[in-house]
Amino acid sequence: AVGILFNTGAGQHILKNPLVVNSIIDKAALRRTDVILEVGPGTGNLTVKMLEKVKKVIACEIDPRLVGELQKRVQGTCLANKLEIKVGDILKTDLPFFDACVANLPYQISSPFVFKLLLHRPFFRCAILMFQREFALRLVAKPGTKLYCRLSVNTQLLARVDHLMKVGKNNFRPPPKVESSVVRIEPKNPPPPINFQEWDGLVRIAFVRKNKTLSAAFKSSAVEQLLDHNYRIHCSLHNTVSSFLIYYVLFLCTVTYILTSLREIPENFKIAEKIQTVLKDTGYSEKRARSMDIDDFIRLLHGFNSEGIHFS
Repeated sequence: AVGILFNTGAGQHILKNPLVVNSIIDKAALRRTDVILEVGPGTGNLTVKMLEKVKKVIACEIDPRLVGELQKRVQGTCLANKLEIKVGDILKTDLPFFDACVANLPYQISSPFVFKLLLHRPFFRCAILMFQREFALRLVAKPGTKLYCRLSVNTQLLARVDHLMKVGKNNFRPPPKVESSVVRIEPKNPPPPINFQEWDGLVRIAFVRKNKTLSAAFKSSAVEQLLDHNYRIHCSLHNTVSSFLIYYVLFLCTVTYILTSLREIPENFKIAEKIQTVLKDTGYSEKRARSMDIDDFIRLLHGFNSEGIHFS
């Protein structure tokens, strides 16, 4: 890579320390039969080492200059036929099949790429990823700690996350302005039976002001308008389905059951009162997002959904 001017604005910080490279590969526990996804291979320091141990590496790179460097590095060797290079933006590309993901990611795509990975099917075994230190610590943060946030609870809903090791600035060329960490992410298989869009909608509201009580957080006029809109759609759909069922029930002479199941909105209905009732009934009115774990949010989401309040 002599003579290449790296674009640090695009996150091009090449991992140069072979000891760190070898440690990452050891922690990935690669198998001879593995297909590995690598994002941001750079000049191939990590790529070449993995090619020696696995069946195939699919390297995704957006910079054509670095693609050329990577191709030259393996050209004419026995490793060349084990490397597939995809040129383009990984966030705009459908992920291929792979067994594990090992990457020194451009840090600006960390969050969207993590969730692209976790929502990818079929399931992969694990991901060993390099992140900015603070981002990595947010991924593994526990309730009640300073860094616990929406990212923490969303990631931990879908995966087991472990902090593996710290990596200093001087292990990269050129050195980044921040410290780094390597994290292992293992998706939960099967995933929890939860609508992730609904889940994220609830958690997003709760963490806008994570130190506020949920009672206060849900008093935002924007939140009330959104939930009121969703509630009215839910009731409209419920009543439409019920009206079709009435004819069937009449035919069976059991119309009483269906009439009692209709969900109608009274004229004096106020979504704010209903929200506060759900919060009190579930026992979370005075709770704060910063101290709530995954089970707490699951119970709260169930409480809202059972009353017809939805977040997506």
